[in-house]
Amino acid sequence: MMLLFPTDVLRPQRVDEHFAGEAQAARALDWSIALVDHDALAGGADCAVAVAGVPADEVVIYRGWMLSSRAYGGLAAALAARGSRLHTDAGQYHRGHELPGWYAALSAFTPASAWTVGTGRGGFDTACAALGSGPAIVRDYSKSMKHYWHEATYIPDLADAAAAWTIAARMADLRGDDFTGGYVLRRYEPFTGAEVRTWWIGGVCRLVTAHPDTPNDPPPEDLDLTALQPAIAGLDLPFVTVDLARRTDGVWRVVELGDGQVSDRPANVAPEDLITILPRT
Repeated sequence: MMLLFPTDVLRPQRVDEHFAGEAQAARALDWSIALVDHDALAGGADCAVAVAGVPADEVVIYRGWMLSSRAYGGLAAALAARGSRLHTDAGQYHRGHELPGWYAALSAFTPASAWTVGTGRGGFDTACAALGSGPAIVRDYSKSMKHYWHEATYIPDLADAAAAWTIAARMADLRGDDFTGGYVLRRYEPFTGAEVRTWWIGGVCRLVTAHPDTPNDPPPEDLDLTALQPAIAGLDLPFVTVDLARRTDGVWRVVELGDGQVSDRPANVAPEDLITILPRT
C-alpha cells in the first residue's frame, strides 16, 4: 500500500503544506508515499501527467484536497494505465462523496431528504413538494454553503416556493463551477453543540474526533455508534467519515458522510493518529 499526497503548488517536489504533517507521520510509520498534481486532476488536465511520479503496480490511498467524482475517476483511470489502483475505486468514491449514493442506507439516521437532477426549477419544486411544508436546508450533492446560512442554506418554509427558489439559486450561484449533481433538500432538524467527526475503515469506526470547524470541542464520552455501525458497514465503502450532531431531543443524527481520503483532519488531532488507522494491505 502507498499513500498519495498533493504537491505544493509553488514547490512541486514537496507535499502540500496542509498535508505535510501526515506525510511526515506516514514516512515515520514506514509508508511509501508519492505525489500527485491535484490542480491538474481537478481541472481536467492530462491525468497521466498528474500521476507521472506514482510508481507502477501499487495499491494506493489518496490523502488530499477534495476531488469531484469526475476528477477522481480520471485519477483512477490514469493510475490503472500504470498498473496501479486506488484502494477506494471510482464507484465507491462516487457513492461516498455524493449524498444520493449513501442516503438510502442511512435514511433512518439522517434528516429526510429529496433531490433533483440538474438545476431546473421544475425538479426543485417537485423535491420541495416531496418534503412538504416546514423548514429545510438546501445544498448540492456534495457540499452546502452553510457559512451563508440565511442567504444560501436555510429555507424557513418550503411552502413559500418563491423564497425557497431564491435561496437555492443563490446557493448554486455561490457554488459556481463546483456545483455537483443537483439540489438536495434536507428537512431541518435543530441541533445543539458541536459536530463530531467519526472515521470508518471497512465499516468499523476506528477514530472519533472533533469536527475540523470546532477543533476545541472534543467528542462526548457518551457517543454510542452501535446502531449506526451495521448501516455504515452495509455501504461497503473502504474509508469514510461520518459527521454527527446531537439533536435537541438528545438523539445523534448523521449530518454528512464523505470519503475519508478527502476529509479534513482537525488541527488538534496528531497526524499519526490518522495514519495509524489506515489499512496496510
